[in-house]
Amino acid sequence: MDAMDYGRSDTPRALATEAVHAGRDDLASLGVHAPPLDLSTTYPSYDARAEAARIDEFATTGARPDGPPVYARLDNPTVARFEDALARLEGTEAAVAFASGMAAFTAVLLARASQGLRHVVAVRPLYGCSDHLLDAGLLGTEVTWTDPAGIADAIRPDTGLVMVESPANPTLAEADIRALAHSCGSVPLLVDNTFATPVLQRPVEQGARFVLHSATKYLGGHGDVMGGIVACDEEFARTLRQVRFATGGVLHPLAGYLLLRGLSTLPVRVRAASATAAELVRRLATDPRIARVHYPRIGGAMIAFEAYGDPHDVIAGVRLITPAVSLGSVDTLIQHPASISHRIVAEGDRRSAGVSDRLLRMSVGLEDVEDLWRDLTEALSAPPAALPRVAVPAAVPAAAGGRPVAVPRPAGQ
Repeated sequence: MDAMDYGRSDTPRALATEAVHAGRDDLASLGVHAPPLDLSTTYPSYDARAEAARIDEFATTGARPDGPPVYARLDNPTVARFEDALARLEGTEAAVAFASGMAAFTAVLLARASQGLRHVVAVRPLYGCSDHLLDAGLLGTEVTWTDPAGIADAIRPDTGLVMVESPANPTLAEADIRALAHSCGSVPLLVDNTFATPVLQRPVEQGARFVLHSATKYLGGHGDVMGGIVACDEEFARTLRQVRFATGGVLHPLAGYLLLRGLSTLPVRVRAASATAAELVRRLATDPRIARVHYPRIGGAMIAFEAYGDPHDVIAGVRLITPAVSLGSVDTLIQHPASISHRIVAEGDRRSAGVSDRLLRMSVGLEDVEDLWRDLTEALSAPPAALPRVAVPAAVPAAAGGRPVAVPRPAGQ
């Protein structure tokens, strides 16, 4: 998984190396060490005929214009560096960046709808706003919700997309991406890879066509930049660029600069936070105050758990951990999905997708594990006196290696 070959050398470069150098290959020849930040909104051109020809070419093909930039809504050199770098990390031909993850997802739906393919097959759970965008039909799309086994039967002649998020937000349920891609046939499979990042999985290697990221999360990694990006083949990227130009959902150059910088430490951050998360999972799984712990097989820095006590008391009780939406930052965040990130999803749909009213989602950061555990354990409500200690399942010790953990609720509780 970690060796990556892009034809630039006979020796494949590791993911950690690509994360540091992708998007920066030309810096030495430019005589600089840090990537330049281009804040221009427009660019001078004294040849109007040539400029018109370049604009016509973009309107026809959606390819990046050759030569100097034309206008910031069409292309930006700093953002392009981030796009090139993320494409290399995901193993795709191209990537197209947007102002947010939702802007990126919107562009995908509009691009498919422009080809008369307005139907989407989707698997719950998804991020709450992605669910809402599909279910409300705000873009004129129609969605069929199904489980993974029902994808092939749900596909219609006008199906333009199959969407899955794995690990899923917020339950961390995982999908067999390779099996899903097979079920899709010729219909593109879009995988939201925000939780895993290319450090833990590269969906295109398993048959997905499109990979979506809320770059606001792990790609940026510091809670100070918002963006979204779609990694895909060049053909689809050209359509996405045209949608971005027409709708204006562009990523600001400063955001592109910060996201490129974030990629350089992505493997280190994800692996360090994942190790801490796995240790917290091990402890939560043996804690009598916890009814159930969710953790994906591939590992990662996201944890979901259900406490016997009131989850709102846990949110109110943390001091080191920040009670806030979002995830993927260097600091640890906790939130109650049924109240915030998935509040917009109908209650019945939430529950059927496994998003219970007791579920808490925690994004583990880079703090020391002992400090996090102390804060978390003090925030957890004390178990009722009559509550028997939960037996530790045999699979629990393997949690540190990325195995899923599920601690069942004792009978009668």
